[in-house]
Amino acid sequence: MKRREFITLLGSAAVAWSLAARAQQPTMPVIGFLNTGSADGYRPMTAAFRQGLQESGYVDGQNVTIEYRWAEGQTDRLPEMAADLVRRKVTVIAATSAPAALAATAATTTIPIVFETAADPERLGLVASLSRPGGNVTGVANLNAEVTPKRLELLHELVPTATVIPLLVNPTNTALTESVLRASQAAVQALGLKLHVLNASSERDFDGVFEQVVQLRAGGLVVGSDAVFTSRHEELAALALRHAVPTVYQNRSFIAAGGLASYGGATIDAYRLAGVYAARILKGEKPGELPIQLATKVELFLNLKTARRFGLTVPTALLVRADEVIE
Repeated sequence: MKRREFITLLGSAAVAWSLAARAQQPTMPVIGFLNTGSADGYRPMTAAFRQGLQESGYVDGQNVTIEYRWAEGQTDRLPEMAADLVRRKVTVIAATSAPAALAATAATTTIPIVFETAADPERLGLVASLSRPGGNVTGVANLNAEVTPKRLELLHELVPTATVIPLLVNPTNTALTESVLRASQAAVQALGLKLHVLNASSERDFDGVFEQVVQLRAGGLVVGSDAVFTSRHEELAALALRHAVPTVYQNRSFIAAGGLASYGGATIDAYRLAGVYAARILKGEKPGELPIQLATKVELFLNLKTARRFGLTVPTALLVRADEVIE
């Protein structure tokens, strides 16, 4: 055999060996992360999700890949985004909002789904039962929507002279909004107050919302649970300060941005738990056999600097109950 032919044959054999070896290497699993909001607004939550994965031995970019899909507040984009993740044959879908979870479950009955939602997953129709979800779905519920009445009570404690309490909801998030309104109506009736529902489905609606609050001469505002609102926590907190509207929100991110008070489920921990569940599924466990986890801890955060700006005296009882008081 000529030397040139031998070298060519050797090179071809090396390439074939390399391709065969690469084919034998396990494919890195892919998690499709689907959310109604935006990446900037959810940085603490995505970090918590990755932490949950890491606690179980999975590190993004090393032995697992996360593909993010953000609807940027446009709920109608979620079905196509979910369908795209299905077409890409991701290993697991992490659907981290009620609309995202509903879109994911409508898109596939075979790819495992781990949801994180603020509402009761049974009422949303995501699972058959909390103890044994069945099918390809499991997840974590922080029950943020369920504690909305407590936010109304909190605003009443902070502004006891208020007789009208506006509640901001996202009308496009139908299932979650219906749950919030049911619970809230009963709460304001018990307090002897009047509930006024305001709608916003995107940041473009926010200015109009605060103008309505001022026109109503309401004592404040309660912001309902929704990914659109969480994604735009800085904008909502800034508008409340600009219009001098005492506002109660759902989590700490609003308070860090200058908001007055927040009361809600431990969202960060819920995302961490969702990451842990995603890792367990990657290791071979079946989602339908993993019971729904309830992030039952609720957190109260207060911003005294903002309270002073509004001329409010925060009751000592609230200061004692608070998980954190920002001075």
